[in-house]
Amino acid sequence: MATAKRLDIAVLISGRGSNLQSLIDACADPHFPARIVCVISNKADAAGLQRAARAGTTTHVVSHKDFPDRVAFDAAIDEILRGYNVGLICLAGFMRILTPEFVNRWRDRMINIHPSLLPAFKGLHTHERTIEAGVRFSGCTVHFVRPEMDDGPIIIQAAVPVLGDDTPETLAARVLEQEHLIYPEAVRLIALSRVRVVGSKVIIRDAAPVTGAMINPGLVF
Repeated sequence: MATAKRLDIAVLISGRGSNLQSLIDACADPHFPARIVCVISNKADAAGLQRAARAGTTTHVVSHKDFPDRVAFDAAIDEILRGYNVGLICLAGFMRILTPEFVNRWRDRMINIHPSLLPAFKGLHTHERTIEAGVRFSGCTVHFVRPEMDDGPIIIQAAVPVLGDDTPETLAARVLEQEHLIYPEAVRLIALSRVRVVGSKVIIRDAAPVTGAMINPGLVF
C-alpha cells in the first residue's frame, strides 16, 4: 500500500538536474513519503527541466533577468510555491542567492545540498580548493538553508577519500555518487517527521548508530 500522506516538495534548479533526478527516482516509489509537485528553474535551457517533464512533473521558468531586483524575483517564486502548498523546498544546483526575507519565510522548510563537508569549503570551486588544501577527505552535505551562503543546521553528510591522483573532475564524480544517495534520504527523514532543529544542530529520531573511523591513507602495520 502506498503512503497515505506524502510531503509535497518543490525543487529549484539552474542546470542539468542530476540531484533532481535522484529525487525523481526516489519519489517514483509509491512508498516514498514525499512527492515532487513542481520544479522551478531560473534558466529556460536548464537540462533538468527535461528530466522533470519526462517524469510528468509540472515545471516553471522564472528568469531572474525579468525582474528589477532579487526581492521581486523571490516574490515570484514564493507565489508559485504557495500556490502548490509546498511543504519543503529542495535546492538542487540552484545558482541564485535568495534574499534573507525569502529564506526566513521558509525557515526549516528549505534544504540545500553542497559538495563538501560543511562548514569547510563553502561557495564555488569546491573540489579545486579541496585538492589544493591537501585534505584527506571530502564529501557532501544536506543542510537547512540560512541567509548566509552554504550555512545552516546539517542534516546528513557523506564522506569520500581524496586520492593522490585526483583531479577536480574525478573527485566531483565520487562526491556526486554520494549526493544522489543522501539527498533523497534527507527528504525521507524530514517527510517522516524524524528531523528536529535544535539551535544550530539537527536531531534525527531513531538514527542508526555509526561506529568506526575512516583513515586515509590506510594504515600499514
